[in-house]
Amino acid sequence: MVSEGKGRLFRRKDGKYLIYVPLSLAEDSMFPFKTNSSIKLKVSFKLGEDKLTISKWTETADE
Repeated sequence: MVSEGKGRLFRRKDGKYLIYVPLSLAEDSMFPFKTNSSIKLKVSFKLGEDKLTISKWTETADE
């Protein structure tokens, strides 16, 4: 079981930012996101901390 890996945050030439998730982590049977194409994610952080929280995006009436 792989529960962590060395990823990367980078900026593309078009100005978009991408987060790279290592293949061994993303294909682990316990990885929380299963997809064959793409899924919407919520990415958040707390001011002053150096960590991101990534969770599955859930649609609500006010969004």
